[in-house]
Amino acid sequence: MNMVIFMFILSASLSIFLTTLNLWVTQSTPDSEKLSPYECGFDPLGSARLPFSIRFFLIAILFLLFDLEIALLLPLPWATQLQSPLTTLTWTSTIILVLTLGLIYEWTQGGLEWAE
Repeated sequence: MNMVIFMFILSASLSIFLTTLNLWVTQSTPDSEKLSPYECGFDPLGSARLPFSIRFFLIAILFLLFDLEIALLLPLPWATQLQSPLTTLTWTSTIILVLTLGLIYEWTQGGLEWAE
């Protein structure tokens, strides 16, 4: 019980110390860029109906798709301890093959080129 109280006091005092140090050391000198309500890269004084490239969204969706499919490979170290490592290797090879074929297809179709 003594150790729990000591750890609580230590963590609370460290948190308070770091918060105080952060408030004391930081500089609060805002400039015109920081005070601007628009920080997305668009001109805030122009029209709100300007067309922009849909490529940004296509590349973002591709990134999410490949990122989620690669997440399927994360439990692989535990799957190699199953009774049939050959099945694990087959499924892993299939996932990597599908990812590679999808990447090659998008590359050949020009889906990864930012500028036309």
